Amino acid sequence: MPPTPTTKLPFALPGLARLRGYGPVLALVLLCIAGGLLNPDFATVDNLMNVLTRTAFIGIIAVGMTLVIVAGGIDLSVGSMGALIAGAMIVLMNALAGAAAPLSPVMIVVCGVALAALLGGALGGVHGLLITHGRIEPFIVTLGTLGIFRATLTWLSDGGALTLDSGVSDVYSPVYYHSLLGVPVPVWIFLLVAVGGAVILNRTAFGQHVQAIGSNEQVARYAAIRVDRVKLLTYLLLGVCVAIATILYVPRLGSATPTTGLLWELEAIAAVVVGGTSLKGGAGRIMGTVVGAILLSVIGNIVNLTSIISVHLNAAVQGVVIIAVAYLQRGRR
Repeated sequence: MPPTPTTKLPFALPGLARLRGYGPVLALVLLCIAGGLLNPDFATVDNLMNVLTRTAFIGIIAVGMTLVIVAGGIDLSVGSMGALIAGAMIVLMNALAGAAAPLSPVMIVVCGVALAALLGGALGGVHGLLITHGRIEPFIVTLGTLGIFRATLTWLSDGGALTLDSGVSDVYSPVYYHSLLGVPVPVWIFLLVAVGGAVILNRTAFGQHVQAIGSNEQVARYAAIRVDRVKLLTYLLLGVCVAIATILYVPRLGSATPTTGLLWELEAIAAVVVGGTSLKGGAGRIMGTVVGAILLSVIGNIVNLTSIISVHLNAAVQGVVIIAVAYLQRGRR
């Protein structure tokens, strides 16, 4: 009897899955080729390093966002959280610099970095508690804190800008502007965070629990997985990732305004879904997220270099990408 399509299907699926998994990489390669053809400046080392450096901020946040989305959650507040953390860092460092017995600039920077890490973890932890113990939907919680965080920064800055003390800024600026072995420091930090995220998601029991919860939370509870604890930790880790990204971002401009971090949440979510993680949760790839973040930065860079469309439409392009990928993922777990 000739084989039916049903008997052939299992043999075709692995190849199709592998092709889908390499989709973001293939898209990135094609974009880079197109960018080089459209503008020779695109393929220069300086431009590529610039693309990777600008990718680092969103990429680091996207690594944490991957854990949250794989667990079946979402966070719409990461941009506002980063803005608030940046403002708090600057307020503290300026206060220490202007104290009667000021600390050394290096110690002031260390205090600012410590505050950022603590604040990021605390704000992420609050999200986790409200979602797990408060039984509020992640969308509602993070939509609410999005407004709270940005309004708090606007209040701290009195609607203007918070500017870092010049002496502290001179000591802090190498965190963004210096390079190690020809590669900017933010890129190295991004690489370390990505490797750490991949190990956590794919090589630890915690990562397996995250994926199990995203696949079926009720079954995970029956399997004695501490669902609330795992969810809380994913939001806490995302808060720490936002803090790391902000620590790298502050020395870039040395200031924080009510528009700092605007649309970071859109870019981070776009990087995650473009990288192949399903918005329904259950499975994801950190390396796919890294490729997705780079791909979106390359799109923006090509737009800036070639003026194919207005640079003001970058966010619109990212929004279209999110909708398109979500459409392609429909029904897939």
